[in-house]
Amino acid sequence: MFHAGKRWEIDEFEGDNRGLIVAELELQSQDEAFQKPSWLGLEVTGDFRYFNSALLRNPYKNWKKDA
Repeated sequence: MFHAGKRWEIDEFEGDNRGLIVAELELQSQDEAFQKPSWLGLEVTGDFRYFNSALLRNPYKNWKKDA
């Protein structure tokens, strides 16, 4: 999906991770400017719970509702 000239990759999970949707944007550097889409939720970069390897061990369905 494109927004403001940037390509966003949207991952919609199934199975034990059903209900989890993650948007990813690859930037050339940490300083690269981008326009945040209105539909974008919380920033989770660096949150290990969202790593694919962590989702295998502790699926989204097991998270507390406030996660």
